[in-house]
Amino acid sequence: MAGLQPNPNPGVKKPARRCGEVCLELLCVEAVRLFHEKQSGPAAAAALEAIGFRVGQQLAERYTRDKPRLGDTLEIIKFLCKDFWQALFKKQVDNLKTNHRGVYVLQDNGFRWLQRLSTPAPGAGFGSRTAQQPSTAGASGQNPPAAAAVAREEPVRQMALSYLHLPCGVVRGALCHLGVSCTVEADPKQLPSCTFTVRILA
Repeated sequence: MAGLQPNPNPGVKKPARRCGEVCLELLCVEAVRLFHEKQSGPAAAAALEAIGFRVGQQLAERYTRDKPRLGDTLEIIKFLCKDFWQALFKKQVDNLKTNHRGVYVLQDNGFRWLQRLSTPAPGAGFGSRTAQQPSTAGASGQNPPAAAAVAREEPVRQMALSYLHLPCGVVRGALCHLGVSCTVEADPKQLPSCTFTVRILA
């Protein structure tokens, strides 16, 4: 039949389309920008986390639909770090630590949703915003190299924090769906690295 052509290389798989992944990343960027334009401070953070929470619940339901029921909290956290992280962020968590008293620290050395952020050059702003650099000039009127680097990185770190309310909500929603009540905090110490701290609620 016309229009039906056999695959000349049936053993060769076509590369996966990245359209959905790119759309998701752009959607997250636009959601953060929109909420921070319409609201500010805790209100925007709470709204973004609430959206992420609902998304996390739905994703956890989808990703565990055909899996045996997970056991204890540690098993659920390991599922989050491996299967869930791989499905959503295309990689596993790089490091998992726990104090065995309800605190879990997840380290992602290349967090996907922060990879488009970078430290601006001296005097440059981030995106459409101007990076306000605190004055650290000494008597000579010049910034020490370390202080200047911190001054450049701090505006980007604050911007990164605004992009982390959504994934924090996703993680908390996923864990809640799996029966783990918790709080989730994120700290972007060195972009695109990010640390997520999960604290289990009694």
